[in-house]
Amino acid sequence: MSGDHTVRLPERDAPWRMRTYAGHSTASASNELYRRNLQKGQTGLSVAFDLPTQTGYDSDDELARGEVGKVGVPICHRGDMAALMHGIPLDEMNTSMTINATAAWLLALYIVVAEEQGVAQQQLQGTTQNDIIKEFLARGTYAFPPAASMRLIADMIAYTVEHVPKWNPINICSYHLQEAGATPVQEIAYSMSNAIAVLDAVRERLARLPGGAEERMDQVFGRISFFVNAGVRFIEEHAKLRAMATLWEQLGRERYGVQDPRNLRFRYGVQVNSLGLTEAQPENNVQRIVLEALAVTLGRDARARAIQLPAWNEALGLPRPWDQQWSLRIQQVLAYETDVLEYPDIFEGSVVMDGLVAELLEGARAEMAVVAEHGGAVEAVPYMKAALVDSHRERIRRIESGEQVVVGQNRFTETSDSPLTADAQGGILVVDPAAEAEQIESLRRWRAQRDQAAVDAALAALSEAAAAKSEPENLMLPTIAAARAGATTGEWARTLRDVFGSYRAPTGVGEAVAAAADGELTQLREEVARLKERLGRRPKILVGKPGLDGHSNGAEQIAVRARDSGMDVVYEGIRLTPAQIAASAAQEGVHVIGLSILSGSHRKLVPAVIDALREAGVTAPVVVGGIIPEQDVPLLRQAGVAAVYTPKDFDITRIMRDIVELVSAERPPVSSANGSSANGSA
Repeated sequence: MSGDHTVRLPERDAPWRMRTYAGHSTASASNELYRRNLQKGQTGLSVAFDLPTQTGYDSDDELARGEVGKVGVPICHRGDMAALMHGIPLDEMNTSMTINATAAWLLALYIVVAEEQGVAQQQLQGTTQNDIIKEFLARGTYAFPPAASMRLIADMIAYTVEHVPKWNPINICSYHLQEAGATPVQEIAYSMSNAIAVLDAVRERLARLPGGAEERMDQVFGRISFFVNAGVRFIEEHAKLRAMATLWEQLGRERYGVQDPRNLRFRYGVQVNSLGLTEAQPENNVQRIVLEALAVTLGRDARARAIQLPAWNEALGLPRPWDQQWSLRIQQVLAYETDVLEYPDIFEGSVVMDGLVAELLEGARAEMAVVAEHGGAVEAVPYMKAALVDSHRERIRRIESGEQVVVGQNRFTETSDSPLTADAQGGILVVDPAAEAEQIESLRRWRAQRDQAAVDAALAALSEAAAAKSEPENLMLPTIAAARAGATTGEWARTLRDVFGSYRAPTGVGEAVAAAADGELTQLREEVARLKERLGRRPKILVGKPGLDGHSNGAEQIAVRARDSGMDVVYEGIRLTPAQIAASAAQEGVHVIGLSILSGSHRKLVPAVIDALREAGVTAPVVVGGIIPEQDVPLLRQAGVAAVYTPKDFDITRIMRDIVELVSAERPPVSSANGSSANGSA
């Protein structure tokens, strides 16, 4: 074989686009971070927006309290976007924006800022995630009801195909589906079903244009990309990607009549799995990230076009620039030091890989048929949400039982102290609390200095276009006009909420199948039964998510386990103010309140909830769960929190037993039972 060169490519493949997902504090601070990362060899931007920006609120909104600049950068107007992109040539840069409900608005700001740089929108390259169905299922950063959200997506795709032809207007995002517990089959099936819903909506939108939709669908299909997840079972994950490529090509040919092979290619970017990163022995996350990167690089026929890797410490908090550099260097070593880019597809003809792909295709097609029977992805949101909750519960059960080994967490737990987390901040970046006040003051200056009449006129035009019933205008046009006039993120979203209304997605908790009783759960049920006898009624827990954090997977699992243990559960979903949580606790007469916060806003929101509970006369103990650094635990205890749980506390049954003991200690026994309360299960 030494003289046979057919096993090697005639020329080494070019590397994929390398990104780090970044943004925090303020636009100017994030701009500095971006420019440093580009100097280190990053080849594209990946913008993380803070939760107020993602959900359509200005930084000074009540719901934004404690959330500004925490999980991303706050962008309230074109001035913020200009500061974010200062010194970055937008005619050369490929920018990915992880934004969904407000994607049309953020793209409009980007277009206007590019104009200010002298860059025409036809030159812009990049991607907006813009997958709202996934938000209803897994991430929670939605802003408008489903029908209105789909209209915005369809309008944006139709606009970009004509006016911003190098832009990918949507990433069909399976990433968060896996983070919410999706199996490979579910990740394939639900993301493809989401894509069908989007493409059908776009085809209907294009049908109203001169010439109809058919001649444009080739081009539309070719601009659709995916954003996928890759877990540590990297052989199976690679098979998943090959299966998705097969389904995507079939979908294009058979449903949408796409003929051009270039437009039929399955194009995807990836962030490897964050769900599997552990707080316990976090240094193990480095090898997990490397192995997961192999899933999307080893096979040439299913290789990612862009990759962003999480940092080793994301289960602890916000990564520092050095941590992100480490992840970038992993990509660079893989691309430039190894030989992965030198060969044709190494899995071609593999019996194992072909068998795995066939198995996944069979399962995915069957699950897609179930979604279709429910009326398609939009109508099937409650079904898919409940299925994800069930899958996530099964994953947790396997970890709790030891059936699924997580090194350092449920096996091989003996460890030395890590020097990586030995500094005063615990090995993470702590956002300066003054950044929120700085952003709010900057926003107020912007409002005071702009042409208010121009803003009012632009928002009125947006409202009129949104309310139109016949031959509605493409909403990108008045959205860009509002961005140019100086409107804010909150004003744009509020204008559309006034027309479209609000929405609260299903939680999946009430629909989740009851768990089969094993030894641990049976024992827990017995303890709950004894507590019920002691209290005179079933113990009741309120599970609350204050602020804008939409990562509800943990809260849902706590609510389901509490329900399965025999408790009454009050769970109203995401995006609640402290006052709303307190009012619900008082009205429901709960025995304990569990707060879930993963956005880093616990330092402000938890004391605010406790203050609201006291004002409402609620004395029930409060427990908190989330990504909470060790150094913040004393602060929460001082505020009145009874117990704090972090990702290292993976045994939910053990947590529920702690809560039972806490309520039992807090509540004296009653002399006689008053009967069970009405079941408040969500």
